[in-house]
Amino acid sequence: MLSPWPSPLGDLDFMATSSPSRSRKLPFLLAAGLLLLALLFLWMRPEQRPAYRVEARPLVQQVVATGRVISTSRSQAGSEIVGTVLERHVSEGDEVQPGQLLVTLRATDLEAEVREAEAALQRLERSTRPEVQARLRQAEAQLAQTAREARRREELFTRQLIARESMEQAQAQESVAQATLDAARAGATAAQAGGTEERQLRERLAAARAQLARTFIRAQRAGVVLTRNVEPGDLVQPGRVLFEIAHAGSTEIEVPVDEKNLSVLQLGQPAQCIADAWPERPFAATVNYIAPGVDATRGTVTVRLRVDPVPEYLKQDMTVSVNIETGRREQALVVPNDALLTSAGRAAVFAVDGGRVSRRAVSLGLRGVAMTEVTGGLAAGDWVLADAASLQLADGARVRLLPQQAHVQSDLPEQARRELPVSLD
Repeated sequence: MLSPWPSPLGDLDFMATSSPSRSRKLPFLLAAGLLLLALLFLWMRPEQRPAYRVEARPLVQQVVATGRVISTSRSQAGSEIVGTVLERHVSEGDEVQPGQLLVTLRATDLEAEVREAEAALQRLERSTRPEVQARLRQAEAQLAQTAREARRREELFTRQLIARESMEQAQAQESVAQATLDAARAGATAAQAGGTEERQLRERLAAARAQLARTFIRAQRAGVVLTRNVEPGDLVQPGRVLFEIAHAGSTEIEVPVDEKNLSVLQLGQPAQCIADAWPERPFAATVNYIAPGVDATRGTVTVRLRVDPVPEYLKQDMTVSVNIETGRREQALVVPNDALLTSAGRAAVFAVDGGRVSRRAVSLGLRGVAMTEVTGGLAAGDWVLADAASLQLADGARVRLLPQQAHVQSDLPEQARRELPVSLD
């Protein structure tokens, strides 16, 4: 007969058979729980974002552009007459002084005109002038004789010894002699030294010599020959440029600057320049001209910088990168430009406080190539997210900061050459 109560021994047997199975499952359950907790932790953990710490540091605002070397003035040398080049005396790169001979032309017809004018002047001095003096003396003698004859006949007519006709003939001869004397005197006056005839001949000679002097083309000012467009044997004529000469004197750099930077440009601002051919040898310059108008086709304003002293390696039309310093702060609260959000002339940043993001409006001051001054909205020690333009974060979003080293702007940053400052409009 079976007992209605379970046997204690039977329970022990059951426990003995089930305990090993449960002990084998326990580690798996624990591992699954830990994995679930890890996944939950990772899911709830904030995303890490690069960020900058707002700090005070020196800041230089610069306008960066590319220009070329020019001289203050240039001139073009050419011929005023038609002629054949007999000899060329200078080449490109030669330094010339005022009056230095550049080209000699052949012009035999002009030489003949000079010789003819000289011969005419000699003829006046050696032949014409003595002849008119002799004619003057002859006319004076003739007038004296006819005057005596006229007086004698008038006396005879008064005594009624001759007819009136004879007296009138003598008076007419006297008038003719007087006219001849007047003409001789006029001729002598014109032919005398310094008279009108001599002045005319000397002017004619001077004109011929001046025309002949045009066969010698000379430099008008000191400078350097930039280009030459003539060789011996060439036929030249007025209007053709034979040489281009850069005048000696101050050297300038002409730079077209984007018109958006016009408000920060002023005369006297310093600049650092680097010639593309000599990148390791920067030199200083100063803004001394800002064009009164803007080039409408390119949207640029022409700026010229005076270079003094002029480096010996600087050549005309050489390409030069220019950094014009338009503002400087010895200590300014700055943020990198990639941390700024700009729209319609307003600026903002993604500020991080207590691990949460908030979009914060800021006021800006000097704007450098890499950094910008913040005059309001942030304080030293605040954190702002980098690469703000690419972020789409709501206010209150949680993030973890990945500190980044902000780029420190140098006086002449290599990466900024041929660029303009970041536009914050």
